Amino acid sequence: MKSRIASGLTILILGLLISLGPQFLFKPCGPVLAHDGAAASWMKCHWSVRAEIGVGALAAALGIGLLAFRSRDTRLGLWAGVFLSGVLALLIPHVLIGGCAMATMPCQALTFPALTLLGILVALFSGGNLFFHFRRVRG
Repeated sequence: MKSRIASGLTILILGLLISLGPQFLFKPCGPVLAHDGAAASWMKCHWSVRAEIGVGALAAALGIGLLAFRSRDTRLGLWAGVFLSGVLALLIPHVLIGGCAMATMPCQALTFPALTLLGILVALFSGGNLFFHFRRVRG
């Protein structure tokens, strides 16, 4: 019971950090400004962070599901979803959308390393729990 609550809360918190962290804690680059000071366009890192909002919200919702459901089969499916959302959180900034090319930009220096760490934590934690629950359901 306590491990179910702890694991669900862990995923809920990590999902919220993926979703809200770039908005408040580790912000990416701002818009490219036109000559008159008006925002002309957004860089790729902006769209990566926007996609991460959805991935983090999905992970947080799955964390709530882990808190709510007790069925082993249901929890196995939820852990599979959490694992895939962790992998997707890693793929968005590095493969699918990307960010700025310069290593000194805020997205490359702060935002993407933080999202990478959070995505790895989600994938490893959920992968371990997925393996554990798969063995319990099958065993």
